Amino acid sequence: MLTQMRPSRVLEKVRSGKVATCFKLNMSGMEVAEIAAMCGFDCLWTDREHVVQDWSDIKAQTLAAKAYGTDMMVRVSRGPYSDLIKPLELDATGILVPHVMSLEDAKRVVHYTRFHPVGRRPIDGGNADGGYCNLDFDEYLRQANRQRFVILQIEDPEPLADLEAIAALDGYDMLFFGPADFSQGIGTPGDFDNPLLIETRKRIAKVARQHGKFAATTGSVADLPELVDMGYSFVSLGADVCAVSDCCNKIIEDFNKLSL
Repeated sequence: MLTQMRPSRVLEKVRSGKVATCFKLNMSGMEVAEIAAMCGFDCLWTDREHVVQDWSDIKAQTLAAKAYGTDMMVRVSRGPYSDLIKPLELDATGILVPHVMSLEDAKRVVHYTRFHPVGRRPIDGGNADGGYCNLDFDEYLRQANRQRFVILQIEDPEPLADLEAIAALDGYDMLFFGPADFSQGIGTPGDFDNPLLIETRKRIAKVARQHGKFAATTGSVADLPELVDMGYSFVSLGADVCAVSDCCNKIIEDFNKLSL
């Protein structure tokens, strides 16, 4: 009989005061997930908000990540409640919920993604996360609430009015600042040096930590020390499409220099 869910590598690191790394997957195959996992990232981020990943893609990428002890985070689409919980039932380690717009919106997410006594997530237990019914029922509920993370993405100006109340809400683990959509939301698309954007990035990290949550965002290795100083402990540091594009552009640039 199974006695324990697969523990979260991300949660173990951030709970112990360390910084967790993440790598984004835009490509649908499992191969790139396996490469990133074997290279040592703590978490892979696959996407159902913007990318056409079907459930078989998510399943394969999750299995590839698990083989190397790497967490899988799925950014969900904002559809019915089942879109929130399916990644968890496939044994993804966490979900990232985009465009959380208010305290009531955040409460709904918690309600559908956490089991009793925190929320009312629909119960199955017969999927990969519950060990296909090989994990004790009560332990499944308890450990899922402890070892699977829920991240709320703040990427619009509208929820800032509720930010302190959202941060104080029980039942989720992290606030994730999304700078790209936020820059658009304040009317300056792509201006990542906008004072309001910088102020909001700092504010989200501060408020999250004040209320016992962790702060997450996107960044690079170069600006990682600054983000950590702000209070961020989970940072997505790159993406597969960027890596392949950089490699291809470099090859063609070097080839053109040969004047063949």
